[in-house]
Amino acid sequence: MDITVFEDLDTLYKKAADTFVELAGKSIAKKDRFAVALSGGSSPKAIFSLLATGEYSQQVEWNKVYFFWVDERWVPLEDEKSNAKMTFETLLHRVPVNGDQIFPMYKEGIEPEDYAKEYEKQIRNVLGEEGVFDFILLGMGDDGHTASLFPGEKVLDEKEKWVDAYYLKPQEMFRITLTAPIINKAEHILVVAFGESKKHALNEVVNGEYNPQLYPLQLIRPKDGFMFFTDEKARG
Repeated sequence: MDITVFEDLDTLYKKAADTFVELAGKSIAKKDRFAVALSGGSSPKAIFSLLATGEYSQQVEWNKVYFFWVDERWVPLEDEKSNAKMTFETLLHRVPVNGDQIFPMYKEGIEPEDYAKEYEKQIRNVLGEEGVFDFILLGMGDDGHTASLFPGEKVLDEKEKWVDAYYLKPQEMFRITLTAPIINKAEHILVVAFGESKKHALNEVVNGEYNPQLYPLQLIRPKDGFMFFTDEKARG
């Protein structure tokens, strides 16, 4: 894990946007495509808003970017809780993306468990049988969860599926998520988490014993490591 501590959030967001642009350029030059999986939340919202500005948007060949999501609440796309809705509003409606290269993690008229299987097929159609994303953007909750990999849930033990869906009792709702096996295949991973409330979890993830059932971010262990952007309040 390569941890970078920023003095202020504006600098952090700018570095994250710079990273997206840089990796997009390299991936498109090499593969003629940039396949990403994005997270929801306030940090990605700020990053997406930056990417939609003229300074950044003109640096990306958006017609060669494929958009997937890391996880999603099982709610309609127009619901305020939808990660996809936020991404459309802050980024996708503001840059020239091809609609058939956007894969929301929700579909009307289907059960979440069945759509998890369908979503995995969509990933395979773009990424092939290897399933290597070019870039995945993750966050970390106060409890050390990432994606919809929450402490103590059965999904943490998944070894085969790339996508899973389950009912999260504490939130009284279904969640659909990429699993640790496919996240760990990604070429580049960036985790963004900051603030005093993240301090304990970050310390446990970095310095504590390996206990992913309690701190699921510990499951994220790609062979080449990953980037972690944070601030002094969280790093301590």
